[in-house]
Amino acid sequence: MNIPFREGYLPLHEGLIWYRLAGPPRGVPLLILHGGPGIPHDYLKPLEQLADERPVVFYDQLGCGRSDRPDAPSLWTVERYTQELKTLRELLGLYRFHLFGHSWGSILAAEYAFTRPEGLLSLIFAGPAFSIPRVIQDAERLKAGLPDPVRSALDAQIRQGATDSLEFRQAVYEYQHHHICRIRPFPKPYQQASGGMGVQVLETMLGLSIFTVAGNLKTYDCVSRLPELRVPVLLTCGRYDQSTPQAAAEYQSRIPASRLVVFENSSHMPHLEEPESYLRIIRDFLREVENQR
Repeated sequence: MNIPFREGYLPLHEGLIWYRLAGPPRGVPLLILHGGPGIPHDYLKPLEQLADERPVVFYDQLGCGRSDRPDAPSLWTVERYTQELKTLRELLGLYRFHLFGHSWGSILAAEYAFTRPEGLLSLIFAGPAFSIPRVIQDAERLKAGLPDPVRSALDAQIRQGATDSLEFRQAVYEYQHHHICRIRPFPKPYQQASGGMGVQVLETMLGLSIFTVAGNLKTYDCVSRLPELRVPVLLTCGRYDQSTPQAAAEYQSRIPASRLVVFENSSHMPHLEEPESYLRIIRDFLREVENQR
């Protein structure tokens, strides 16, 4: 599929933000927020297939990917990234739009939606992470279900404080294959995103693994605010997702005008693991929202 696109940089006070706008000038744009924090957009590239009928906008949040990477840990906060999103939307002239947030991007999308931005038509929360304490708790439970050698290696390295060791990284890699992306080897978009990671962003806000969370997101929880969301909402997750179906169902129960779709053969990245089904669900949701307006 040959989709027209343009790429460029937008100036913020703190640095340049790289963006890519794919698709025709017609239609309501879909703005994509990547996860991490600090894992650039590349792993979400399959969503560009939706640009056959609407603009699809990607960007790398400051500190990762193709955007500038200032050495300034004080910048890496929920509040600053929310302002960054607001500024980027204004600079791109997205007056009516849908907002898609994956993982950490679901937090960013929710925080922006809480400000009641004019022109927001719908929200898609993929692998939502609205309670980091809940994510940590669920990760510990999922760890207990790993094969004995993997679980034992993780526990031993954490107990010894050796989380920069090869053994720890290998064990985390196996955890990721169970609960982040179940494709072996990891697909190219996933590998590209990993290569563009903003390590300082990830360490400052979260940590280098879900088992060693010490960043400023450690206590983040917006679950009590979810009833404030007033646009149609779609939540998605995989059956084996680190952002568990049980957590997603709890979040969905608190959001008016919302629905949840669980992808039975996926973990945290059904857009890579079950791309045809995933794109169909997203496409149908966006069309339905627009047909009701």
